[in-house]
Amino acid sequence: METWRRNLYILMVSQFLVMSAMTMIIPFLPLYLKEMGITDPAKTQLWAGIIFGANFLSAFVMAPIWGSMADKVGRKIMVLRSGFGMTIVILLTGLATSPLQLLFLRLLNGVVAGFIPASISLTATNTPKEKAGYALGMLQSGAVAGSILGPFIGGAMAEMFGFRMIFFLTGTIIGLATLVVLMAVKEEQKPDPTQERKGFFAEGSFILHQKPLLFLFSVGFLLQFAMLAPMPQMPLFVSELGAPGGYVAFFAGLVTAVTGMANMLASPQLGKLGDRFGSERVLFYAMLGAALFFIPHAFVQSVWQLLILRFLLGLCMGGLLPALNSLIRQNAPVGKESTAYGYSTSAVFLGNMLGPITGGFLSGFITIRGLFVLTAALLIIGAWWLRVSQSKVSDAESESSSVSQKVSV
Repeated sequence: METWRRNLYILMVSQFLVMSAMTMIIPFLPLYLKEMGITDPAKTQLWAGIIFGANFLSAFVMAPIWGSMADKVGRKIMVLRSGFGMTIVILLTGLATSPLQLLFLRLLNGVVAGFIPASISLTATNTPKEKAGYALGMLQSGAVAGSILGPFIGGAMAEMFGFRMIFFLTGTIIGLATLVVLMAVKEEQKPDPTQERKGFFAEGSFILHQKPLLFLFSVGFLLQFAMLAPMPQMPLFVSELGAPGGYVAFFAGLVTAVTGMANMLASPQLGKLGDRFGSERVLFYAMLGAALFFIPHAFVQSVWQLLILRFLLGLCMGGLLPALNSLIRQNAPVGKESTAYGYSTSAVFLGNMLGPITGGFLSGFITIRGLFVLTAALLIIGAWWLRVSQSKVSDAESESSSVSQKVSV
């Protein structure tokens, strides 16, 4: 088997295990806080929100730093750093006895995190360019599958073994996945040690002055902001529609699961289309498709209608992040691919943080049905912005080529 394929399959399975482990804690985080003595429901929800978001906040800050280091010392070592670091932190989380300790450990987890973006960077730089879309789509499938099954597994295991044991199992799973990467993944395209390296801020300034990348970072932010804005309101919407048999929690989970399942199925196929016809086309039409399926969300009258639309939406979502990551790979300066992915990850995390907060605030004024329409509008704006940015980049490249020809003459 070709090295890049072996790496891909191992990293895909590792991402599945890591995402499963990381999302296992989602169903019982408020219950874990109650076990620590927080009995007031309002305080429990407040602490749960702060603790859950803390991980994204510190990861948002650290992603560019780890990306820059990956370009200097290698991508595989960054995967190992993150994997073993999270193993230790999550094992310690199982020993936490207060909300403050839990908050500190979640912040620390965000600091050492980065398994997923480091895996993406390692795959992108060690895969032939003509296969990058397919490879990144496969990685997306592994991560999404893990995020779907994780909460179900975590909820079931919490009932059987208790909350603290879940953290010990989670840390063990991530550690084993990292050991497999250590022993089996081979990084063939390593950073060039002779290449001149600048400081972190100088390299960051250089990346942020690359207009094609800056456009893509803004698209990634807008994409995640729009897609996640309605997510916290979905259980309430399912309850409003009237869940069959009154099983609100079950159908709220099913709504998320069918979207992820469709995403997982579509990602590799849309990645192949990106390799064949261009990732920018896949991203553009996937955004328009997602907008098209969000609009009827505002008019559904039953959970079954919502489930169908969420599945169709998931098919479009399968082409979003893999196509975006493929475009970043194509536009990143040679030797600075991981730095570019670091800033891209920060933009995505920022969208992950601000989207649900803004959506929750706006839903009080326009309801979740209005929020669906607003999300569709944001995705259409994002698709238009992508098309405009790609056109500007093409014009700039044509102008540069014309100037070069005149100079040579």
